[in-house]
Amino acid sequence: MNLKNIFLLIVLTVIAANITAQDETADKDIKTGWNFGLLPVVSYNSDLGFQYGVLTNVYNYGDGKVFPKYYHSIYAEVSRYTKGSGIYRLFYDSEYLIPGIRLTADLSYLPDQALDFFGFNGYNAIYNETWRDDTQPDSIYKSRMYYKHQRNILRFKADFQGGTGLKNLNWAVGYEFMNVDIGSVPIDKLNEGKDESDMLPNVNGLYDDYIDWGIIDANEADGGMHNSLKLGLVYDTRDNEPCPMSGIWTELVLFNSFSESFNFGKLAFTHRQYFTLIPKNVSLAYRLGYQGIVYGEAPFYMLPYMVYSYMPSSTIDGLGGSKSVRGMIRNRLVAKGVAYGNFEIRWKLVRFNFINQKWYLAINPFFDVGRTVQKSELDLSGVPDSIKQDYFRTSDETFHFTYGAGLHIAMNENFVIAAELGFPADKRDGGMGIYIGMNWLF
Repeated sequence: MNLKNIFLLIVLTVIAANITAQDETADKDIKTGWNFGLLPVVSYNSDLGFQYGVLTNVYNYGDGKVFPKYYHSIYAEVSRYTKGSGIYRLFYDSEYLIPGIRLTADLSYLPDQALDFFGFNGYNAIYNETWRDDTQPDSIYKSRMYYKHQRNILRFKADFQGGTGLKNLNWAVGYEFMNVDIGSVPIDKLNEGKDESDMLPNVNGLYDDYIDWGIIDANEADGGMHNSLKLGLVYDTRDNEPCPMSGIWTELVLFNSFSESFNFGKLAFTHRQYFTLIPKNVSLAYRLGYQGIVYGEAPFYMLPYMVYSYMPSSTIDGLGGSKSVRGMIRNRLVAKGVAYGNFEIRWKLVRFNFINQKWYLAINPFFDVGRTVQKSELDLSGVPDSIKQDYFRTSDETFHFTYGAGLHIAMNENFVIAAELGFPADKRDGGMGIYIGMNWLF
């Protein structure tokens, strides 16, 4: 995406249309009834096409007694690229539908014709940017889609949380169905309508090479149908959920997933903590996490799957990208076990009223880090010795650092538009990352 298209995306994202239907109350700071936030989704990518669509978040505050919390939240997004990728998602969240139990449910179809794939174990997998730079000579250039493959996901999930009887400690259980369809990038489809000089070459991508070399096995190469169960404990003392100023949110979750060919368990530990620096306006927030396979064998496409007790985003990939290590290219660090951290200052610069709504404008300089802690074992016997050094290293993995800053615009504390800019400290993790979306990272 070039700078002109990035600018267009930012402008259209920030200009959000908001419609409200609510009762008048004596206290104008309290929201009641239904509240709607509507946001256009617009961008352009020369390989995927024009992205267009809309997302909305609908909140019901009822009589306003729980504000800024809500009784019900419904999020819906329909967006797609003209070449076929897209997001089709319906998400529901409520602590009141089932008394005493929080329910979050998600139904999504997530087609992706160009999912990032760089191999396994971080820096042990060599990333050669020139191979996808079409300005390079033919002797170097492979394809703009070399580090990509196709993945389509149909997913339904339902997560539940309830009290254990101990203060601030909840149990968490969940079920998830996911059908994952994996394949090569559909080069012919992406080349439709292109000038010959702009066409993608019909060559292997890294995913195809890994299959040919036997690193990706035949029983996982095409994806699979997974049923998964989740069990965990959550300790939560946050003073506010969308953007806490103080408190702790810590969870330990065991995720068991099984398909026709695989049965594995992933353990996920996540600790988040928030400190008030200036009351109401400035806070320090950090998140530390571990995600790793603790038994069984996971197919390659489930290694980057990030597990949480509650995940409001459609994004399931990491490490790298908007929801894990910002500024590092998506899925740059994929391994049997990974650890990561996010650290940021959140400064609410301005509070104001607009179109009968309460708003704040905030910035968040941040620093992120991640690394492999359990390497995936790879069989490299099928890789020709003459090229092995171009793809694999055995001793270079270390910490991956990124840094950046973001801008957040929030309506009524809950509907949050986020724009963040991240940079990797090491060029082996890519270039600048620009992220436009919803909500604070954690």
